[in-house]
Amino acid sequence: MATIREEAVLESSADDVWEVISDFAAGPRRMAPGFVLDSVPEEDCRVVTFADGTVVRERRVGVDHGARRIVYSVVGGDVQPEHDNASMQVLADGEQRCRLVWTRDVLPDELAAPMTKAMSAGLEVIKRTLDHLGSPE
Repeated sequence: MATIREEAVLESSADDVWEVISDFAAGPRRMAPGFVLDSVPEEDCRVVTFADGTVVRERRVGVDHGARRIVYSVVGGDVQPEHDNASMQVLADGEQRCRLVWTRDVLPDELAAPMTKAMSAGLEVIKRTLDHLGSPE
């Protein structure tokens, strides 16, 4: 099983970033506008449409507000892994700074390269979007 880990330092408070990340239904389009075109809730899942045309169905596994951690799995759509488990966790690093850690375990291993590429590109958009939340411009 391949493990992918991406991390970014965000110049925003952990609470402000978590408010967006923890929004399972709309979080993807709120954190990565343009990279994600839509995110539609369906029962315990969401259907996410990406700018490249990829559509995936993701199931919510859990949301831990105390740990600021959300866990989900790709369970259908254009990408159909044998196993997928992803988490995003927001870790405070001072009052107006935090780290976003995005981890994924996926099978088959051949999905690791395209998923790493997508996660890296997505994280760039997330950083641009969530940096400086709540600060006056």
